Amino acid sequence: MPDYKEMYLTLFRATEEALRVLIDAQRACEELYLSAPAPELIVFPGGEEPPRR
Repeated sequence: MPDYKEMYLTLFRATEEALRVLIDAQRACEELYLSAPAPELIVFPGGEEPPRR
């Protein structure tokens, strides 16, 4: 008979590890985003919206 408790615990541990990996990757990407230089903003003259069709 299969050891269902061991099967469950194995799957649970693997799931927890996968979540930790994803959270660490998300944090690393957030740090990269926050540390990147701000893009240069360009304001075009006119300030009027184009006519709607």
